Amino acid sequence: MIAEFLNIVFKSIKLDKSLYGDNKNFGEASIYFAGLIMILDGMAGAVAANTIMKTAVAMSGLTAIITWFIWAIFIFVIGVKLFPDKQTKVPFKKVLTAVGFAHAPGLLRFFAITPDLMIPIIFLTQFWIFAALIISTKQILNLKSNLKSFGIVFLSFLIIAFLSISFVMSRMDAMPINHI
Repeated sequence: MIAEFLNIVFKSIKLDKSLYGDNKNFGEASIYFAGLIMILDGMAGAVAANTIMKTAVAMSGLTAIITWFIWAIFIFVIGVKLFPDKQTKVPFKKVLTAVGFAHAPGLLRFFAITPDLMIPIIFLTQFWIFAALIISTKQILNLKSNLKSFGIVFLSFLIIAFLSISFVMSRMDAMPINHI
């Protein structure tokens, strides 16, 4: 069980597309492995962020789970419902699992133990996760085009970024501000 989990993590980190093409990686335990990767990814992000500001590790794990579902929903809706290829027939659970697996490079954020390493490691792992999402989306949705896979992931990212910025901005309006 641990060997299977580590195999999934290492294949994801290596950007090995065979991870997403092999149905044995999507068995009964796969959704739990994907969830564990997401929780650890969130915790690793909190550890990295703690080098410059206090971040609640448990809250970061919970936030990662919510983010996981949001990414998967957008990739599923855009790639399966709005712009599918002819051979794109995949259940949401498989997309959810693949999105979780694709976040394994985020585990490398545990190595951001000093403020000097934090920014480069976070940027590197974020681009790495983005690349893994493009690969997983192409494989899971049986897409012929890398560009279409990129478009689905990028459009999902833009929607998530817009919603996140809108949420933060709405909270800023609600914050009491002391005027001097």
